[in-house]
Amino acid sequence: MSFSRRLALVLALGLPATLVIQAQSSSSSSSPAPQSQDSAQQPPPAPQPQVNVQARIRARREQRRVAAIKEVYSHLYEVYVGAGYLRFAMLSPLQHVSEYSWDTGITRYYNERFGVTLGGRGYFGTAYVYNNGSNVFKPAISEYAAMGGPTYRFYLQPRYSISGRVMGGFLAGNFSGDANGVPTSQTHLYTNSDTFALDGSIFLEYNLGPGLGLRVAPNYFASGFGSTLQNNWGFQSGIVYRFGKQ
Repeated sequence: MSFSRRLALVLALGLPATLVIQAQSSSSSSSPAPQSQDSAQQPPPAPQPQVNVQARIRARREQRRVAAIKEVYSHLYEVYVGAGYLRFAMLSPLQHVSEYSWDTGITRYYNERFGVTLGGRGYFGTAYVYNNGSNVFKPAISEYAAMGGPTYRFYLQPRYSISGRVMGGFLAGNFSGDANGVPTSQTHLYTNSDTFALDGSIFLEYNLGPGLGLRVAPNYFASGFGSTLQNNWGFQSGIVYRFGKQ
């Protein structure tokens, strides 16, 4: 009798304890394990971009090109000297005269593209004045110009550039120095006089080095001898030397 009571008492006390332990184990297994604070705060790793080899090569080439342009066109001064050719318009009935010239000047640049030029030029030719009742048939003529104006480089490459220039100034003409005193009314030449000069040119420069280049420049040259306008066309070519740093 006493044994039966003890067994009943043990069962009565053990059954609730067993139920509590089972409930705790089931709740702990169903809840997820807590994440650490460091892992929760770190963002997922970003995918690494693929390296574009061609883009890197192009970027390096562009950097070298920009550096070479700066080396060539960052000079403060540019001196040029050369020669040229011009078809000079004469009074009717005379033909146009083929004239050859020397050409020199200096340009002061304020940046890689814009500068101001001062220059001098001399033209020399032989005019054919037909049979005019004298012994003068092919007198020598000449003109001398002093001009200035802006210069602008509108296309730059390390090896070459294309520029434009407009100049205006003073022009002196000598048309009777070789006429042996024959009046210009008989030879149909202009009288010796001073007038204006206008010059517009587009020139191509090929660079032999950062400070040295070759130039060729087709040009339009206008003058006003005899109260008329002479529209003359020709070209200039020469050597360019650069010095100083901006």
